[in-house]
Amino acid sequence: MTEIVDYYEFLQISRNADPDTIHRVHRFLAARFHPDNPETGDSEKFLLLQDAWNVLSDPKRRAEYDAASKVEPPQPVPLSTSVDFMDDIEGEMNRRLAVLALLYIQRRTNPYKPEVSVAAVEKIMGFPRDYLQFTTWYLQSKKYVTRADNSDLTLTVLGVDYVESNRTNIPVLDKLLTSRTEPSTVDGVAASEASAAERRRSDRRLSAGGPDG
Repeated sequence: MTEIVDYYEFLQISRNADPDTIHRVHRFLAARFHPDNPETGDSEKFLLLQDAWNVLSDPKRRAEYDAASKVEPPQPVPLSTSVDFMDDIEGEMNRRLAVLALLYIQRRTNPYKPEVSVAAVEKIMGFPRDYLQFTTWYLQSKKYVTRADNSDLTLTVLGVDYVESNRTNIPVLDKLLTSRTEPSTVDGVAASEASAAERRRSDRRLSAGGPDG
């Protein structure tokens, strides 16, 4: 059986990337890998790029490809493997810090959707939600977090201030923040580079006398 090439991995984009992102990344990488490019040209990668573009730019072919290449994403290692959440005072303090760190990262990386479900917190921490009742009650009472009707948690301004003012003073908090730095939605390095290249081209056009100059 022929192994299916992971086009998303090759393009360094999310499997949920929108058509505009795919278009920008393709255009950026096409210029990089084109055989006529004396510095970064690569004919094999260019052909693979064209294959990826032909599939992912066509909604029907993309859907068929996604169905055929669907794989389960790797599961993150629970925080409980490296942080003590046991039922004593120190464990409770660590649970509070972990919840604050998770909500802080979510708010920083996804400001338009800063909420985190209790189920997600439970999964990331690797700790039963029954043990988080006191933790969330305390954080709500301190007004560090708010809880929606659907139980989703959101960090408040007071919570942000607490995290930022205590990060350097509390080693566990700093560890939690640095070990969970990935954004909840990432389109990869290539997408970022493509956006930067697009801005540079736009700047050059404007400095040359206008958008068509």
